Amino acid sequence: MLIAFKNHIEDSFPELLDNHFIIACSGGLDSMVLTKLCKEAGLQFSMAHCNFGLRGQESQDDEDFLKDYARKLNRTIYVTHFDTMGYVNQNKVSVQMAARELRYTWFEQLLAQHKIPYLLTAHHANDNMETFLINLSRGTGIDGLTGIPPKTAFLRRPLLPFPRQQLALYAEEQKMNWREDASNTDTKYLRNKIRLEIIPKLNELHPTFSDNFKSTLHHLNQTEEIASAYLRKLKMELFKRHDEKYEISIQKLKELRPLPTYLFGLFNEFGFKELENLEALLDGLSGKQLVSSTHILVKNRNVLLLSPIKNKEEEEEEREFFINENLVELNHPLSLKFSVVPERCNNLAKEIFVQKNTLKYPLVIRKWKKGDYFYPIGLNRKKKLSKFFKDEKVDILSKEEIWLLCSNEQIVWVIGMRADHRFRVEDGTQEILKIEMT
Repeated sequence: MLIAFKNHIEDSFPELLDNHFIIACSGGLDSMVLTKLCKEAGLQFSMAHCNFGLRGQESQDDEDFLKDYARKLNRTIYVTHFDTMGYVNQNKVSVQMAARELRYTWFEQLLAQHKIPYLLTAHHANDNMETFLINLSRGTGIDGLTGIPPKTAFLRRPLLPFPRQQLALYAEEQKMNWREDASNTDTKYLRNKIRLEIIPKLNELHPTFSDNFKSTLHHLNQTEEIASAYLRKLKMELFKRHDEKYEISIQKLKELRPLPTYLFGLFNEFGFKELENLEALLDGLSGKQLVSSTHILVKNRNVLLLSPIKNKEEEEEEREFFINENLVELNHPLSLKFSVVPERCNNLAKEIFVQKNTLKYPLVIRKWKKGDYFYPIGLNRKKKLSKFFKDEKVDILSKEEIWLLCSNEQIVWVIGMRADHRFRVEDGTQEILKIEMT
C-alpha cells in the first residue's frame, strides 16, 4: 500500500512533497494509518488532536496515546480541548455538528498561526460511500452525489481512493496500535447505521457493489464537471455585476428549461435551495426577498438583485462619521474633497457647491433611515428620500449603499445624486465650499 500511496501523492498531491502540513489525528485506525504512511513516505508534517471531552477518561487516554506516538516519531503535536456540550447547548446543534464546527474552526486558526498551508484528514473510500448514501437519503443535487472532494481550500484527503479494508490490512501488517471509539458502533447515528447495517447488505446483494460504486462516482464527477462548466458560462451571461451585487434578468431565467433545475444550479451556492420559493420570487411583487445565511435575493421590477449579507464588522463600519471644519480630504467611508473656491459652477452628481456659512459643524456622513427628507435642488420643496429613490429608480439594495452628508440633522447632499436646495449658493455668498467625490 505504501507504494500506491506514494504514487498517489506524486500524481494528485504534489504540493505535499515540498510543504510542511498538519495531519488531523483522532487516534483511530484511519488517522494512524495516514500518519504512518506519511512518515514512511518521507513527508514533513505535524499532528493535531481535538479532545472533545465526551468520553471521560477515554478521551484523555486518546490524547495521551497520541502525544506518546508523536514523541516516538519526533513530531510536533498540537492539542486543544473543547467544551463540546456547552457549544451544543449554546448553539442548539447536534453533538456531531458541534464537533465538526469546533474542530474545523480550530484547524483554520492553527494553520494561520503557524503559517502552514495544508491539513490532511483520513477520509477514505468507505467514507465516500457513506456520504453519498447520506446525501441521497436527504435529497440532493448532483453535487451531493459526487462524494467527498479530495481538495478544498486548505484541506487535503489523500486516502479517498483506498477502502477501509485496505487500511486495516496495512495496519495489521505493520503491527500498528490505534484507539477504538465505542461511539463508532452506536447505530443511533445515521452514518454508523449506514456503515454497519446498510452497506454490508448492499455488498451481500451484489458482491462487486463497492467497485461498481467507485466507477459510478467517477462517472458522476465527470458529469458534474461538464454541468458546472456550463453553469459557470451561463452565470457569466446572466449575472451582471454592479459593485458588490449581481443583477439577473427574470425574463431570461424564465426561458430556461427545466426551470427548477437551472434555478438550483444557479443559486444553490449562495444558500438558496428551496426551489418553490425561488420560482415564486420570479412572479412575486417588487420588493419581495429571500434571505440565506450568506446572501439576500430581492425582486426589483424585472430583475433579481443578489447581494452578500454584511458581517458584523462591515455593519459596524456603517455608523456615523464626523467631519470638522478644517478637513480637506476624507478617505473613509468614501473619498471626498473639500475646498473653498472663488466661484460656483452647476451642481453635478459627483460635486456640489454650497454656502459654507450655512453649515453647522461637525458635518455628519451616515446612511439613510426611514422618515428622512430633503429639499432637492431645483425643486425647493420637501421630498421624502424613499419617494426620491423611487422616482430615481434606485433599487432596494443600492439604496442601502447610499451615503448622506448632513449638517445639524439636515441633509446637505444625497452623495453622488442630488444636493439640497437649502444650502445652495446665492449671489453675494462670501465663501463657497466645493465638495467633490474623488
